Amino acid sequence: MPARVDSNDSIAGIDRIDRIDILGIPFDSRTRASAADAAMELISAPGADVPFIVTPNPEIVRLAGKNPRLREAVLAAALVLPDGVGITLAARILGRPLAERTPGIDVAELVLERLAKIGGSVYLLGAKPGVAERAGARLCEKYSGLILAGARDGYFTDDAAVIADINAASPELLLVCLGSPKQELWAYDNRAALKTRLMACLGGSLDVFAGDVRRAPPVFRRLGLEWLYRLAREPRRIFRMAALPLFMLTVLREKIAPRGGGKKEARE
Repeated sequence: MPARVDSNDSIAGIDRIDRIDILGIPFDSRTRASAADAAMELISAPGADVPFIVTPNPEIVRLAGKNPRLREAVLAAALVLPDGVGITLAARILGRPLAERTPGIDVAELVLERLAKIGGSVYLLGAKPGVAERAGARLCEKYSGLILAGARDGYFTDDAAVIADINAASPELLLVCLGSPKQELWAYDNRAALKTRLMACLGGSLDVFAGDVRRAPPVFRRLGLEWLYRLAREPRRIFRMAALPLFMLTVLREKIAPRGGGKKEARE
C-alpha cells in the first residue's frame, strides 16, 4: 500500500492535503475543480519562487525513477496531478484510490476561464513556430476577458531571452509546453528568475488549444480510453505506450512487496 501523506504543511499558500505515493511520486488527490481552486490560490498568493504544476503520467513516473533531477523537480512542484488512467489505476491497485484523474489540459481550461473573469493574463511557451500564437487567439476568443500576455515557440536555445520576454509581460499564468522532461526541468531551474505567479507544465496542450490536434471524444475520456484514441490516430505512439505495461508490472511488484515493508513515506 502506498503511503498516504496527510499533512498540515502548505506551499505557496495551499494545503498539500491527502497526497498519495505512487512509486515514489506523491500525487495530490483532488478533483479537477479542487485542483483549479488550488491553482487560483497559488496565483493569488505567490511565494519567493514561482510555484509550478506538473501532471505526470506513467511514462514520466518511470522516467523520474531513473532521472534524479526530474524526480527532484517533480517533488518540488506545488501540485502533482495524475494525468493518465495508468496513474489512477495504479492507485486503486495499491489500495489508495485518487479522487479522480485530473488531466492538466482540463485543469488549465478551468483556470483560464476563471482568469478571464478577472481580466487575468496568460503567456504560452512551447510547440512549433506559430502554434502558441494560434492557441492564444483561440483561447482569448473562447474566454472573453482573458489577456494573451505573450506567446513563444519551444525552439529556443537562449533561456535568458525567453525569461526576459516573460518577465516584461509579467503574466498571472505561464503555460510551459516543452514536453517531458524538458518542461519540468525548465520550470524547476528557472522558478526563481521568472516574474509570473504560476507555471503549469502541459506537454502538447498548445497543439490542442490551437486546433491542430483533436482530443478524444468525451466518451473516450470518461472511460479512460483517451490513450487508445490517440494511438489509433498516431500509430507511431505504440513505442511510447510500451511504458504503460512496464509501469503496471512495477506497480504489481510494489503491491506484492512494498518498499520498506510498506512503511516508507513520500518525502517532500
